[in-house]
Amino acid sequence: MTDRITRPIGPVLILDDIRDGRMHLSALFVMPGDDAPAPIGTPDGPVAPILLDRTGQGAVWRARFDLPADRGSVYDWDGQRFDVAGDLTGDLRLAFVSCNGEEVGDLDREGSERNAMWSRLRDDHRREPFALMLHGGDQIYADEVTRGHPLSDGWPDDLPDAPSDAALADLARHLREGFWARYLAIYAAPELAWLAARVPSLMQWDDHDICDGWGSLRRSRTESAVGRTLFAEARAACLLFQHAAVDGDLPPRFADPAGGHLGWRLRLPGLRILAPDLRSERQRRRIMGPGGWAMMRDEAARPAAGHSLLISSVPLLGPRMSLFEAAMIAIPRMQKYEDDLRDQWQSRAHRDEWRRMLVVMRDIAQADGHAVTAVSGEIHLATRATMDLEGGRLLHQLVASGIAHRAPPAAWARTLGALSILGEDPLPGHPIRIRPLPGQRSRYVAERNYLTLTRRDGSWQGRWHLERSGVTEPLSLD
Repeated sequence: MTDRITRPIGPVLILDDIRDGRMHLSALFVMPGDDAPAPIGTPDGPVAPILLDRTGQGAVWRARFDLPADRGSVYDWDGQRFDVAGDLTGDLRLAFVSCNGEEVGDLDREGSERNAMWSRLRDDHRREPFALMLHGGDQIYADEVTRGHPLSDGWPDDLPDAPSDAALADLARHLREGFWARYLAIYAAPELAWLAARVPSLMQWDDHDICDGWGSLRRSRTESAVGRTLFAEARAACLLFQHAAVDGDLPPRFADPAGGHLGWRLRLPGLRILAPDLRSERQRRRIMGPGGWAMMRDEAARPAAGHSLLISSVPLLGPRMSLFEAAMIAIPRMQKYEDDLRDQWQSRAHRDEWRRMLVVMRDIAQADGHAVTAVSGEIHLATRATMDLEGGRLLHQLVASGIAHRAPPAAWARTLGALSILGEDPLPGHPIRIRPLPGQRSRYVAERNYLTLTRRDGSWQGRWHLERSGVTEPLSLD
């Protein structure tokens, strides 16, 4: 876990904000030893990075700078030139990815196999550049970070009653090294590294960025001293590596500058992106807390032109999961999967809250001339769904998952497809239907994948890029 890096990692571009016709960016670097990264060269002059944090593995540095948001531009670093497709005003192309890893042994996987879809995404950008890269959760799989320490080896089932402050401090060190190791590994992968230096990223975390099922586990686990230490180290690593930030220094797109939750919103010309945090305030019987709901209420009350894109790390529209939950409670050997189902909006534990979110998104979608699309990951399959709105319009849900996580058995996809035939109707008059991808016969596709979203002449389309089946036909989202 404590292996030191031997060469620089980065730059990794993070989009902090858009204002005054400019993209405000952070460039993240991880440097070996006491080395400092060279300044970023911009059209307005050099920008020197500042030190954010350091462990025995390396040091994280950040340079904040801005580029035009109405045309392509360049920056340079350490003798390299990086082109950025920064025109956000007209035709636009976005990439959406999720589930960049696996629960067991992810650091030991062979690189070309693990990152095969990242390689395709890189080649895709070379053919037709992306303006932004959206990461919809599980950027890392941190499930194994608790191993190897006496306080957390038994997580989440066997925890110490009253660990000492010294033991908890040692646990925090151990966990921090584990989180760093995973972020450093993914950012050092050449396929992602090439893209990340040229396409600004926007990220939203999910459970595996903390641990499997965070927030759906029992509160005796998450509120224990070990659980609180685990969350604190996961959150610090998320801020550092996913947002190039630390507490007290969050970018303006965050709804809560104090970081009580990590939800954010961003406005581009003709496009609003909403990314509520579905983990920081989560409990077994709620998905979002007061901070997250305040953000959604505020955004629903603000007029927005064009299209709203909701990043919901778990799918907003899905099949009737309550049937699975009832079966799992009745079968003792299946009860270990209860937390996986409780993670979903469709869980019977979250039914009222799910309706509340659907009402918010329906009201946004019914604003004059507005359209809403939800994009999600989490389930390691590709699928889509719709919810009927007034006037024959649809709220679209697109699921692309995962870019590195290998697909589950095809039998699981068929099981979900059979369940989805029953339909779902949480809001009277607004039925939800799970639908096949364009050109596919089944409702769920068990292949690794990523999604591209394209705006041409003001109209939006989505395409799935499937590992074996190739690229789907475009799906109109207007």
